[in-house]
Amino acid sequence: MGDDTWSSALHRLWQAASRAEEVSALADDVYAPLLATPGVHLVVGTRWEDRQILRYMRALAAGSDSPVITATSRSVPEAAVREPGDEPVVTRIPVAGLDDAGWPEAELLRRTPGATFVVCTFRLDHRGWASLGVGVDASADVAAVEGRLAQAVDVIVACHTGILQRGREARRGADDALLAEASLQMDSSLDVEETLRRVARIAVPAVAEGALVHLLRSEGPEFVAATHVSVQQRRALEEIGRENLWLAALLARRGEDEDTVFLSGPELDGSPFADTAEASHASHASHASHGDGDGARPGAAGGDRHSTVISISTLRARGRVVGSITFVYQRPEARLPGSSFLRSLATRAALSIDNALLYELRRHAVLSLQEHLLPSQLPVTDQWDLSASYEVGDPMLDVGGDFYDAVPRPDGSIALLIGDVCGRGAEAAALTGLARHTLRTLLEQGTDPGTALSRLNRALRQERASRFLTAVVATLAPQADGTALLTTCSAGHPSPLVLRSDGTVSEVLTGGLLLGVLDDVSYESHEEHIGPDDTVVLFTDGLTESREAGGAFFESILPVRLAALRGFDAAHIAESLAQQAKAYRASGQDDIALLVARWTGVPPGAGLLPHPLQLVKAAR
Repeated sequence: MGDDTWSSALHRLWQAASRAEEVSALADDVYAPLLATPGVHLVVGTRWEDRQILRYMRALAAGSDSPVITATSRSVPEAAVREPGDEPVVTRIPVAGLDDAGWPEAELLRRTPGATFVVCTFRLDHRGWASLGVGVDASADVAAVEGRLAQAVDVIVACHTGILQRGREARRGADDALLAEASLQMDSSLDVEETLRRVARIAVPAVAEGALVHLLRSEGPEFVAATHVSVQQRRALEEIGRENLWLAALLARRGEDEDTVFLSGPELDGSPFADTAEASHASHASHASHGDGDGARPGAAGGDRHSTVISISTLRARGRVVGSITFVYQRPEARLPGSSFLRSLATRAALSIDNALLYELRRHAVLSLQEHLLPSQLPVTDQWDLSASYEVGDPMLDVGGDFYDAVPRPDGSIALLIGDVCGRGAEAAALTGLARHTLRTLLEQGTDPGTALSRLNRALRQERASRFLTAVVATLAPQADGTALLTTCSAGHPSPLVLRSDGTVSEVLTGGLLLGVLDDVSYESHEEHIGPDDTVVLFTDGLTESREAGGAFFESILPVRLAALRGFDAAHIAESLAQQAKAYRASGQDDIALLVARWTGVPPGAGLLPHPLQLVKAAR
């Protein structure tokens, strides 16, 4: 083959290399031109892994229409000495001097007329190396052959590098997409255990075949979630996560180690992940556990079965360890994720988990404070069936300003009070405590509702309170004729409703200025009688202002919903209305407080019973 012909062949080879998705696709464009070179009788190429594992051999002899292809995973220890460095190496070797133990090409070369083997060995990537050689006779221009081999190898290496680069870019794009989706999924829940379960589900099968997630508690790692592509193995992983001492000890030893560690082969001996076959081969790369991208990572056994590899990543957020995630791999080495990707996933998971943990702590603190702002008990009497309900509406769980109470009075009546401080947070909570305890103290002493509200207003003005509040106070006094006198006084609060025993619903007429706005405000009372089995319902505006998607308020249907609850006790009415309003609203995040009192018709003198009735918890 003349130089012009070879130049044209080399040009076609470069064109093919720019389009190839696998290096093997270049074989025809490499072998045929080399075989057409004068004096060349055989072209043979090999692909090696781990210095001595022959993966592939392809040979094409002069006069043959089809190549001889051998795909294998045979170990050839003597071939290790042939492994090249970073630069390609061209060697001339007499065919007669080739040792079959280290040269699997020798048998094919002896079948051709060539007396010399000219071979170029070169490195493709960190996992192995390759060779391309020709058998030539004495008529060959060996120097020219060496030059053509070197040029062909340049194209092969460039092609392989391009394929790897495109693969890395594709994987990087897929990894970025997975990380973005993982962040969205994990950040969409503020429940700790649900966030941990999502961490496990997102990773399988995109990252690994299985995943276990542990939360770090003061007493050690606590198993939370596991998943696997196989349902049967998922159950096994859950058992391992809960009960396996080997894994528990490993996670405890890891402590605050920030690096992702890979384990395989003998490192898994004694563990539930140990392989019973081919494990020794899988251990060759397990010590190179901190590589990125195509850097060193643990290997897997050849054939259809891949030895198990596990990785453990510490979940660290805001300077503290919150847990760990263990991935279980049963896939080829090339499909194992890089440590940089696992670190990114672990960082995002840790932040989501930490946010959920902080939310949980805040939730417990807020609910505890909210419960202290509400009565833990309501008084029990044969005359009144009392109950209350409280639903927290703010998803961020700032302390709300709603409050209520029921206060027995010296004259045998009972005072009901409910109020709503403007806004949320610590300042609203402080004002809530002041308002409730001031009203309770005054009403316990027998102060009438109007005077109690006026004195609370004066106290707020003296304290220079920056927030206003609404409130309503209702006293219920049993009468000799079996009715009860309902005396109601309001300071800008939604009017109570009365559910009559016949199912009709009426609104108690009230009016009055907000508390904390002006000095020296007086409040007028409204009186009416209620009969046996009539029910008084006090509530905050979180109930009436719950709004559906179409814009309608729950207030518009509240009388109908209340009428439908005729005949039920106070506890059922309070809980049902709160839940209905909560389910009704598509917008609005205000708390919902209800206080319900049903008059039983027992005449005066029955008095309070000594046993208290526990309230339904004020916040859930």
